[in-house]
Amino acid sequence: MASLTTPICEFNKPATDFELLGTDGNNWTLDKAKGKNGLLVMFICNHCPYVKSIQHRLVTDLTSLRDNHQINSIAIMSNDPEEYAEDSFANMKKIAEDMGFPFPYVIDKTQAIAKAYGAVCTPDFFGYNQNLKLQYRGRLDESRKQTSPEDVRRDLLEAMIEVAQTGKGPLEQIPSMGCSIKWRQ
Repeated sequence: MASLTTPICEFNKPATDFELLGTDGNNWTLDKAKGKNGLLVMFICNHCPYVKSIQHRLVTDLTSLRDNHQINSIAIMSNDPEEYAEDSFANMKKIAEDMGFPFPYVIDKTQAIAKAYGAVCTPDFFGYNQNLKLQYRGRLDESRKQTSPEDVRRDLLEAMIEVAQTGKGPLEQIPSMGCSIKWRQ
């Protein structure tokens, strides 16, 4: 399992549209997922220790963004579940339900959406403003394979609040780190 870091933010790059099946049985598109003040598109999976270490914090922070700042989120799972059974659609449903995800959790079976976004690892965060122009491509916080203490700076939360308020993300961003996306052969 190779650990990778994300590239720097390509400010104002437009979000790529998609139509992906969610664990809730609905097909989700960019337009259906976005909030009034923006959208966080994230690439996650079930088996990655980096993702597991932040799941509770994701639920808390993304609920706050939705409820207090009108920024919605969507999680995309692009790994090959034939190679990683823990990333199966059935397990996605279980994780989404057990964790109480406040966002759709969708599967990218062809991996075309991960490639279109340039996603490289899990977790990989793409924060868009109300015009669906990229403003954030960084980490959630200092967590790696272990959850950071509660009092650490919440990079993603702070950045997306700034996006909600101003339409622009911070110029200084620390890359996310995680497991490489498991591409099909």
